[in-house]
Amino acid sequence: MTEPIVFVSHFRIKSGKLEAFKQHTSEMSRLLEADKPLTSAFLPYIDDEGQGVTIVHVFRDADAMDAHVQGADERARAAYEFMDPAGWEIYGKPNANVVEMLQRGAVASGVSLVVQPELVGGFLR
Repeated sequence: MTEPIVFVSHFRIKSGKLEAFKQHTSEMSRLLEADKPLTSAFLPYIDDEGQGVTIVHVFRDADAMDAHVQGADERARAAYEFMDPAGWEIYGKPNANVVEMLQRGAVASGVSLVVQPELVGGFLR
């Protein structure tokens, strides 16, 4: 049985970049929806102060997450014009190459990567 994966990424929005960030995120949402059909959800949420953003990604399985991370380095370079990493979380069991890629990124950015691999129940529609 395949299990879903939830990837949560946290960022700090750079000073004076909130509106540019919103525009970039709107464009990125459209591109990901068109180009990444195996990505079940891409949901960015900005905090009340407009200083932080949390992005919730949902994948039906590890292979769907693999497909999503293709091109992630290029997308991250563009996004980092507007924001800085603040931490990442993975819920579920992605393929080892994805975990390794995110671990390298976390170390390079000086942020944490939390992995909670065991799904004990629930459902995803």
